[in-house]
Amino acid sequence: MSPQTAPPQATTVGPDVREGRAPRRLSDTRRTLLLTGLCFAVTFGTGMRAWSSVGLGGFDLGIFDQGVRGYAHFGLPVSTLKYYHHDFPPGFSLLGDHFSPILALLAPLYWIWDDPRSLLLGQALLFAAGVPLIRRISDHAFAAAEPGLRRRARDLAGLVFGLGWPLLVASQVGFHEVGFAVPLTLLMLERGTARAYRTVVLAAVLLCCTKEDLGLMVAAYGVVLLWRARDPIEDRAARLTGGGLLLSGLAATVVTVQWLIPAMGGEPGYYWHYDAIGPDAPTAAVHAVTDPVLLLRAATDHALKPLLLLWLFGTLFLLPLRSATALCAVPLLAERILSSNPNHWSVARHYDAFLWPILLTATIEVLGRLHGPVGTRRVHWLGVGLAGVSLATAVPLGLAELAVPAQWSPGHRQVALLKAAKLIPNGVWVEADNPIAPRLTARDHVVLVDQAPRGCEYVLLRSVGRSFPFSTDQQQRERLRLLLAHGYQEVYADDGAVLLHRVGHRPVPGEHVPGRGSKPIQDVVPPDVGHDLFRG
Repeated sequence: MSPQTAPPQATTVGPDVREGRAPRRLSDTRRTLLLTGLCFAVTFGTGMRAWSSVGLGGFDLGIFDQGVRGYAHFGLPVSTLKYYHHDFPPGFSLLGDHFSPILALLAPLYWIWDDPRSLLLGQALLFAAGVPLIRRISDHAFAAAEPGLRRRARDLAGLVFGLGWPLLVASQVGFHEVGFAVPLTLLMLERGTARAYRTVVLAAVLLCCTKEDLGLMVAAYGVVLLWRARDPIEDRAARLTGGGLLLSGLAATVVTVQWLIPAMGGEPGYYWHYDAIGPDAPTAAVHAVTDPVLLLRAATDHALKPLLLLWLFGTLFLLPLRSATALCAVPLLAERILSSNPNHWSVARHYDAFLWPILLTATIEVLGRLHGPVGTRRVHWLGVGLAGVSLATAVPLGLAELAVPAQWSPGHRQVALLKAAKLIPNGVWVEADNPIAPRLTARDHVVLVDQAPRGCEYVLLRSVGRSFPFSTDQQQRERLRLLLAHGYQEVYADDGAVLLHRVGHRPVPGEHVPGRGSKPIQDVVPPDVGHDLFRG
């Protein structure tokens, strides 16, 4: 047989190439990187927009900047903004406020970029780390689906998570422990689905080091694992892990609140806003079992509470309610809807970002189960509809502002504050207006201008436009007159921003610095807070 008529040589084709897996895997990698980068860019951009417009305050960005800066210098996370304002005794650290030792992991950022914006960068990176995890969760949920639907589900899950309105809201109000809670919650849920229980336990331990109440969420996930492992043929490791998480999660919260937080200068019941169901946690737990009607009354005593639940679940078409994973959200939701603090009732703060990984994971799990009974086409359009609603809600809750140049610029009053801040020397003690405080924490000893004069060398406050924690700007003007009459001199004044320098030693009436006998106080919530679901 001539070479021209010889049959072609057989080519050995590996299974990955034959089934088209290698190209798809490469494509999926690119998609993951693209969606991860998009989430980072949007959340970091949202935080930077708020910073550039002087929209972030000492409460809470300045507090965390002082705290993490303490870790960066191998010390405790002490915040003068926090302990002066709330009258905690000397020696108080942020570990006595919320038990979040995991924040020490952000200290290396300050060795690279010594600026409060390092926290915005770190939070955006942590949020973005959730994109590959939510895509893997989608892979588990749609494992039985045909490749096309499975790929689309992964992409939509990553997009909806990365541009989710809870992450945008959390980014535009500054930095909080939720930056760690989001990826760690996803890691725990994803590894639980994959039955990699050692990593589940690791994620649970880190969550308990993120915030004291997350032990309750860990315990709830223990219940989920026990429920799913109730079949005798299920993996014994799931039951052991579930029981361990249930007991250790509850124990972690109790130990942290009752012993660790007080050891760092905090108060065990400082954040107890639940007098309607009991004076303390043990009494409230008894009432929850013996008088559930009391819980119902506390959860519905204000219109915003049921509206909050309707918004959270309604925007996800109520699908999370069909997954056991949603049980993890119960402790976090109960903390808010049973609370008497109006700050907990709106979606304008960072609290919903704690719930976002749970509710989205539950939604994806339900869609994956529906794939068989209702068919590919219906699940496809249901997923597209959910994605559309989620992205549509993200537009007015932060996404649109990124595209408006005016939203990146400070107003004339904020410009005046910035100019005044530049006149303050480095290394001095300053009483600062809330929005300008984070601009000073890197170089000065900063406390908040609040109800009590602190006797600092410089005071920067506003005479117009109410600023936290004052109830009216009239109170701010009264403070200004008091200081001018007792040893302070005006250095700068423009557009309501006033910088004062202490030139005498005359004591200011009401001057107070926290001492060893100081008893922590709570802020009085202004009367206009708690009337709008979408405003703080």
